[in-house]
Amino acid sequence: MDLSSAIKTRRSIRRFKPNNVPEEIVMGVLDLARWAPSAHNAQPWRCIVIRNESVKKKLAEAMGKAWFYDMLRDGVPEEKAQQIIRLESWERITGSPIVIIICLTMKDMHKYPDKRRQAAEYLMGVQSVAAYIQTLLLAAHYHGLGACWVCAPLFCRSTVKKALKLPKDLDPQAMIVMGYPDENPEPPFRKSLEEICSFKR
Repeated sequence: MDLSSAIKTRRSIRRFKPNNVPEEIVMGVLDLARWAPSAHNAQPWRCIVIRNESVKKKLAEAMGKAWFYDMLRDGVPEEKAQQIIRLESWERITGSPIVIIICLTMKDMHKYPDKRRQAAEYLMGVQSVAAYIQTLLLAAHYHGLGACWVCAPLFCRSTVKKALKLPKDLDPQAMIVMGYPDENPEPPFRKSLEEICSFKR
């Protein structure tokens, strides 16, 4: 698979076959992803790779509960909220062969005394983690896997940390669900270059 094909044919996959993904393929994906660029080459990403079914269920229950109460506060009827959680949280997490929680650590990022530069440095860390995630998604596709980038952990960081007993310095940023695809989505709409680029000639 050449680079152009890899970029253009990658899709967000939400349904997976129950087939087990061999350990060497998972490690191959993770090994490729670590070559992503990062600010100061600090590589501020940390991954928790979950295969254990009971851990998936614990995470799904905890995140689902947090989302449920958010929806109730937003005025979503209880029955509808429960249905959404079952389909988009519980089934997505427990139905994925592999779940990866990707975290940011500021441990090796630069330290500044003022809030302006602290905020900029944190944002650089977030951008670095995003670059890692995109590289991970392409690596998964290259290895014949499907994956989906889920931002739900951002809405319940403390819940995810508690459910997985994460170290204090890890800040959950995203969840990647991954496995062999059981769907083939159509290519998504893309804006034209004229809409997204400004050329100063």
